[in-house]
Amino acid sequence: MEKRGTGVGLRLGVKTTGCSGMAYVMEYADVIEDDDVVFDDQGIKILVNPKSLVYLDGTELDYAREGLNEGFQFNNPNVKDSCGCGESFNV
Repeated sequence: MEKRGTGVGLRLGVKTTGCSGMAYVMEYADVIEDDDVVFDDQGIKILVNPKSLVYLDGTELDYAREGLNEGFQFNNPNVKDSCGCGESFNV
């Protein structure tokens, strides 16, 4: 957020895609929509729309480095199955 210089937080959501049906979406948020659910963690606002909240409820988000790989990891208790490549899931 500091490097970007603008924005109110990060928007988390899900979209329909992939071989298992759903995929996570993360992007900068420049405005807080009226129906957004706002979480504040360590001074960062996390915005989730109500339609995505159903699929993300209880999810833990972490940033991890493993060998040469690094990125956000989603620990979602709602996931019933995911595809082999790990890019999509279903609930």
